[in-house]
Amino acid sequence: MGTESPREECGLFGVWAPGEEIARLTFFGLYALQHRGQESAGIAVADGTGILVDKDMGLVAQIFTERRLAPLQGHLGIGHVRYSTTGSSRWENAQPSFKPAARGSGVALGHNGNLTNTRELAARVKHRGPGPRATTDSDIVASLLAEHPADDLEDAIAETMPQLRGAYSFLAMDERTVYGARDPYGVRPLVVGRLAGGGWILASETCALDIVGASYVRDVEPGELVTIDERGLRSRIFAKPDPKLCLFEFVYLARPDSVLYGRNVHEVRRELGRLLAQESPAEADLVIGVPDTGPAAAGGFAEISGIPYGEGIVKNRYVGRTFIQPTQTIRQLGIRLKLNPLHEAIRDRRLVVVDDSIVRGNTTRQLVRMLRESGAREVHLRITCPPIRWPCFYGIDMATRAELVASDLAVEEIRQYVGADSLAYLSLASLVKATGSPPDHFCRACFDGIYPISIPEDTEAPKLVLEER
Repeated sequence: MGTESPREECGLFGVWAPGEEIARLTFFGLYALQHRGQESAGIAVADGTGILVDKDMGLVAQIFTERRLAPLQGHLGIGHVRYSTTGSSRWENAQPSFKPAARGSGVALGHNGNLTNTRELAARVKHRGPGPRATTDSDIVASLLAEHPADDLEDAIAETMPQLRGAYSFLAMDERTVYGARDPYGVRPLVVGRLAGGGWILASETCALDIVGASYVRDVEPGELVTIDERGLRSRIFAKPDPKLCLFEFVYLARPDSVLYGRNVHEVRRELGRLLAQESPAEADLVIGVPDTGPAAAGGFAEISGIPYGEGIVKNRYVGRTFIQPTQTIRQLGIRLKLNPLHEAIRDRRLVVVDDSIVRGNTTRQLVRMLRESGAREVHLRITCPPIRWPCFYGIDMATRAELVASDLAVEEIRQYVGADSLAYLSLASLVKATGSPPDHFCRACFDGIYPISIPEDTEAPKLVLEER
């Protein structure tokens, strides 16, 4: 994770596996996807007659103790880890969302992404139910599915999905069946896996298949709805596919042990470092990476440049989302809450520091200052993606344009602001080249401002405070 990369969106995990411990499988699947959302987590299970949902604010391991997992019995379930991109941070917005359905069965739903026509969809919802009202696009979609006149949830999903605009990977379930769907552009990932005992898994990333011992079968295709029940897996195409996977998944969002578009993410990041060394060499004594995504690219940079690779920054592995606010004295330490320099390794050295991105620039500035205070003679920043100049409307907290340091500053001006001796970004062409996939198979909007899914004029990107990394 870079010093100030955007927060992730959400993670999804679904399972249909009679005879297995569904809640426990879902717990471990969500645990593997914790990097995609640290604000809330939830699990819904069903046994053929009813749906039981448990969700709360916090990390997966904090919420789901043995005592809370025990009542979650059934043969199918879905789980969700959330970082809020729309809707405020509160319990009502934790997922999966649950709605009793007019057809007699309930609907539980989890969503990764962000819709751009939420206002229009909300106007179609007839009844939002009693109690505190959730404010998410996910809650609205769950209500639309529950109120849909179709006889079964599969038809309701197939007829509702084409009405949605924006980015979405959905998992949904009733008492007997698990469903997965991706928007026609496939902006957010979703994969299918198979358990050795014959059960099925749906997950945001392949790393969640690994943790439960499932084998990768295939991706859910853009514009596809998959249905899993006692008859196995069925497929239904509800829209013409036009693949536009979020390119930032390779840069930062996905775990390094996951596979996207057939490529291991760690290997792609190492290649980003190799290409950076070719495009923007530097005279230095040591190459270091900013944890967690930087070291892989730093290794690639060192390989091509011939400059030794070493560890120069240690990450506190146990700093996640906390509800305990630091004192002003500790808050002033800023980045040191999560990252700390190895003084002996960097003292009197000229450093190449490889990071995944610069968003606002504040934390990168702190990082450079921290390295200099620790004795670094020179700090040469190398970033594994192009400047982020445009906000994201599809489910990543990428600030507003005014908050993006690269939106109106040239690279040299950013270098001066963060205090580095040199600064270079990887070109968009090289970033795409490293993935091994065609440029037109990605959403690159945060880099080039070309949005594959139309954005209504009154739509705003999520206005949330970027996480200090």
